[in-house]
Amino acid sequence: MTVDITDVLKIVENQNRWRGQETINLIASENTQSPAVRNLECNDFMGRYAEGHPNTSESINRYYEGTDYIDQIESMATAELKELANCTHADVRPISGNASNTAIALALLRGNDSIIANSIDGGGHISHNPIGVFGRRIQVRGKVLALNKENSIAFHAWPTTDDGYHLDAVRCLELVEKTSPQLVILGKSLFLFPEPVKEISGLCRSKNIPVLYDGAHVLGLIIGGQFQDPFREGAHFITGSSHKTFPGPQRGVILGHLESETELKWWGNIDRGIMPGSSSNHHLHTLPGLLATIREMKQHGKAYAAQTVRNAKALGKALDLEGVAVEAKEFGFTESHQIAVNVSSMGAAKDLARNLAQNNIILNYNMLPGDQDARNPSGFRIGVQEMTRFGMNEGEMGEIATLMADALKGKSVKDAVTKLRSRFTEVQYA
Repeated sequence: MTVDITDVLKIVENQNRWRGQETINLIASENTQSPAVRNLECNDFMGRYAEGHPNTSESINRYYEGTDYIDQIESMATAELKELANCTHADVRPISGNASNTAIALALLRGNDSIIANSIDGGGHISHNPIGVFGRRIQVRGKVLALNKENSIAFHAWPTTDDGYHLDAVRCLELVEKTSPQLVILGKSLFLFPEPVKEISGLCRSKNIPVLYDGAHVLGLIIGGQFQDPFREGAHFITGSSHKTFPGPQRGVILGHLESETELKWWGNIDRGIMPGSSSNHHLHTLPGLLATIREMKQHGKAYAAQTVRNAKALGKALDLEGVAVEAKEFGFTESHQIAVNVSSMGAAKDLARNLAQNNIILNYNMLPGDQDARNPSGFRIGVQEMTRFGMNEGEMGEIATLMADALKGKSVKDAVTKLRSRFTEVQYA
């Protein structure tokens, strides 16, 4: 006798309809998957285990039997991702971008080490910071995660230019010289403009300091030839999520471009940081979908990334024309999939975000440079990658801007939002 899941099915159907057909999704950390990827995710791998690396004809590497087919999928995904990213090393086992960062932290850091990363109010991800995995990894008993105390951990924030959205390369180099950290982390969660990877990595390589570029948000833009090319600019590692501008299932990846004996030892440590460090089994049922997305990005990535950036710029300009305070106007608003909006003059960001959601415009409130309270920030972080994937272009960004501006003024625009979205329900670039 089967259990009654009618109520569960109804909730899932409501979600599929609401988020898939009725809303304008502007959350910068999300994306939708192609029908091919979605169809692949329901498979027998869902309840299976495959710890270790794929078996080969020369060696048995798994700790479980019955892995013949996932061995093929994982090997193909790894090889094809290395080719796509033009790098020497790749690991597709992490189950998220945060798990990728955890593996790096476990591999390369020890207690009392020092690191340099972007602060949270400077756009940095929480995993980079004192209360995240990197901060906790370098903590020892007696050291506190709170900064600017006598017994604080050795976390250092990259200095920024006055606008808060760019790193001050000269002062960054001075900080590296002063602190000689065990790891530097570039990349952000609020990520509008490229980082000075070339300048920083040049000095770090001369000091044998690993350079990690957290590309969780911009992995698809990097693959698509937009934004910047961290490996050609000198980074050792890129961590990434496979479900933001890289529009696959929720997983993570670690990429490496490594040559020297020391660098190859780092990769060996990272291998153990992944398994058994940050995971054992790695959610096998989503791995075929990642492989499919790698192939989608090989064919469509350049066009998709280019249109995504054009749309972000267009939305920034259109919102500015509507009188909304879009950040970094003097720099063209953005070079990525994101824009930042300061809504402090209109009310509390969290309340305004909730009101937009009630009008079927989905985004998240977010700290902007200078904010101190993550629960009461002054801004929105907006991403256009999902709406781009549904086929929206610059013209639709203008329509979205008008609807957002009206909603922020207290007007009801839910029906108009749903009508706009109804024209764009089929996934493109797949």
